[in-house]
Amino acid sequence: MLTRKQQELLLFIHERMKESGVPPSFDEMKDALDLASKSGIHRLITALEERGFIRRLPNRARALEVIKLPDSYVANLQPRRGFSPSVIEGSLGKPQAAQAPATPAPKPVADNDSSSTSVPVMGRIAAGVPISAIQNNTHDIAVPADMLGAGDHYALEVRGDSMIEAGIFDGDTVIIRNGATANPGDIIVALVDEEEATLKRFRRRGASIALEAANPAYETRIFPPDRVKIQGKLVGLIRKYH
Repeated sequence: MLTRKQQELLLFIHERMKESGVPPSFDEMKDALDLASKSGIHRLITALEERGFIRRLPNRARALEVIKLPDSYVANLQPRRGFSPSVIEGSLGKPQAAQAPATPAPKPVADNDSSSTSVPVMGRIAAGVPISAIQNNTHDIAVPADMLGAGDHYALEVRGDSMIEAGIFDGDTVIIRNGATANPGDIIVALVDEEEATLKRFRRRGASIALEAANPAYETRIFPPDRVKIQGKLVGLIRKYH
């Protein structure tokens, strides 16, 4: 499934090719999505190609082929049930600004272990340079119930080392309480520009939001508040030793 920007671009390409039989130029795509530069379009097209929605034809300029469309579009944009925070691929419909995306309540695990709860693993989260938001429910994991507390939860696999001084390593699985608010100092899942997801410590710098790494090799990134949406905060971590 796709982020909002990825879906917008895919449908724009699809509609343009239906009208004229020719894919739009990068400048046309940039203007249609109101992006500042064509590098963002390159990144979106690469993501669409990796997810199997389009194919770039070799040795031909502006040669794109739409292979498939989102299920929601094919089904006349009927909403689908299920877990859908916008950092989770498969739903990145734009959430309401003051609301946390809806998730199902955690399910009891099937092995009758009343001390554990099944939590959906929703793909990857970057602890480093932000990556495209991932939203596929890949599998479920059993999490100790006392780690969760109240609220809805999901899990993400960490990629990168920007949070190592907070004890979060590449390959760890973080447990996130779904929500749209956080206190300064909380480690959060942040969605930047409706497109990139990253795990960072939340700070405020005046009217701006700072996403702070826990590794001196990474700079703190500062954003106006309208560019960042909080998708939940860290409540636990699971690590496997091999």
